[in-house]
Amino acid sequence: MSMTQTTAQPADAGAICVAALRPYVDRDWKATNARDLDWSVWDTRVHLNDCVYFYAAQILLADPHEYICTALTPDDHSTPARLVDALGVHTRLLAQTVDAADPESRGHHVYGASDPEGFAAMGVLESLVHTYDATHGLDPESTWRPPDDLAVPALTRLFPHAPDVAASPSDLFLYMCGRIALGDLPRQTDWRWYGAPGGAPDTQRS
Repeated sequence: MSMTQTTAQPADAGAICVAALRPYVDRDWKATNARDLDWSVWDTRVHLNDCVYFYAAQILLADPHEYICTALTPDDHSTPARLVDALGVHTRLLAQTVDAADPESRGHHVYGASDPEGFAAMGVLESLVHTYDATHGLDPESTWRPPDDLAVPALTRLFPHAPDVAASPSDLFLYMCGRIALGDLPRQTDWRWYGAPGGAPDTQRS
């Protein structure tokens, strides 16, 4: 599959994911697993909101060796609907932070110190893959998949080691995130992305 490099769009991904999750806000997210993850849908959404906020914070900290040592947790009044609203806010926050940042700045991440464009791609990846987990956990018959136009920039930016195979961007994205098998390629149990800009996988480990 050939891919064109474009910048990942966290706000667009957030809007798509919010729309996908909104029909399920009356369900018990704490009692439902996110697809075949060990986490509940609730825990997965909390993790996602924290990740997207963390990426914006790392851009603002602009230190390739340090990280923001706080985590977001839901309060006693949290509901599925409010977690969905929070995702829309956090993805817009990340997008605006990316737009305002020095594109040459670097922020710490365990998968390689990254630039704002890389953190944008991470926010898109987390939003798409965990919405896939949640929708398929809440509805085993769900056909929701990451849109190709949002998957492409995340693939291009974060997975320089993706195989050159005949597959849709959505399928390749889910394969690289360890969610599905791809043709003769078995589902991955040990997967990762590479956050540092422009480097080969063997130079990006941290």
